[in-house]
Amino acid sequence: MDLSFINPVFVSIFVIGFLGSGHCVGMCGGIASALSFAISDSSAARRAVILLSYNLGRIVSYGVMGALAGWLGLQFGGSSILRWLAGFLLIAMGLYLAGWWRGLVYLEQGGAFIWRYIQPLGKNLIPLKTIPKAVLLGLLWGWLPCGMVYSALAYAAAQGDSVAGGAVMVSFGLGTLPAVFLSGWAASGLKTLLQKQIVRSFFAVIIILFGCWTLWMPLSSILGQGGHGHHTSSDRSSTSEQQPQHHNH
Repeated sequence: MDLSFINPVFVSIFVIGFLGSGHCVGMCGGIASALSFAISDSSAARRAVILLSYNLGRIVSYGVMGALAGWLGLQFGGSSILRWLAGFLLIAMGLYLAGWWRGLVYLEQGGAFIWRYIQPLGKNLIPLKTIPKAVLLGLLWGWLPCGMVYSALAYAAAQGDSVAGGAVMVSFGLGTLPAVFLSGWAASGLKTLLQKQIVRSFFAVIIILFGCWTLWMPLSSILGQGGHGHHTSSDRSSTSEQQPQHHNH
């Protein structure tokens, strides 16, 4: 595994998760807030532990999905096609986040098929009285249909490695953690800020640029190889012309 390549990927996907966390607050923040109110009779420290446990479970479920996506990517050899798919989905994520195009809704509708079998399991865990219950609920809620998660999964699949794919999704989940945790703490000011159109649009543009960068990487590699091949051909011609001619005396 080439760490010199995937380390920037981890940083990038962490930033993408952070920038997209305004959407996560809308999807998961309400759940986290409900959990916070459900344990409001507990001490502040206890509430923090419960919320962190829930988010731990959520991020672990992302890691499992990422490992599966990375394994599937491995079957395709981590091809450039997967990188292009990841780039296009990141652009779609940015458009979705800003509300300019909601094509990712179709992906969410596909995930809803699995979700309707998972969601009822969470009802048996509420009210949350123990940390294991909070972790289990997070593990289940990580599978909530989300276009942002699916876009990040394409990024994970493009790594062509189950360990790297899992790490990519854990990095993405950690990027979403601050906003989701604080919204669960009933930090309404943060939630209002993240959901302002100007803020969402600004973050969306950055994510779109990430998508364009992801598309450029395999394209530049192809162009580089083409240029190298052309250069080699010219060199051969030049070398052939410069070779001294030997005459038989």
